[in-house]
Amino acid sequence: MGSNLNARVVKIILPNMVGYERIAMASLASYARMFDFSPERIEDLKTIVAEAAINAMQHGNKGRPDAVVTVDLNFKDDAIQIMVTDEGNGIQELLPKPDIDRILAELDPPIGFGVFLIQELADEVEFNLDTDKGHCLRMVVKK
Repeated sequence: MGSNLNARVVKIILPNMVGYERIAMASLASYARMFDFSPERIEDLKTIVAEAAINAMQHGNKGRPDAVVTVDLNFKDDAIQIMVTDEGNGIQELLPKPDIDRILAELDPPIGFGVFLIQELADEVEFNLDTDKGHCLRMVVKK
């Protein structure tokens, strides 16, 4: 079934409200199952799309209720490309890698943890892509 779907892009438009990232997570999980991704990789996909969508809502769109977050999914060459677009100006500066032990010990706030997870779980990550709608984060996850 998967090979007939390769040229198709799925677009999900989310209201700018935390909680709606679950729609992107469920949609991406279903999409990945169509292409026989392992359950472990599907969990990775769900984590990165949730983190990216929440960051887009909170930081890119700055919580504006009139803004949207768009998630585009595309399967090609045994990988899923996920593009999360918000209406913001992009990431001005990437934070240093968080100290997980300090965060778990509640000595540091979990700032930058979402970006860290995305970078650890995705095979490719590209920040600050300009689009006609705003900032885009591109992630690729291989089977």
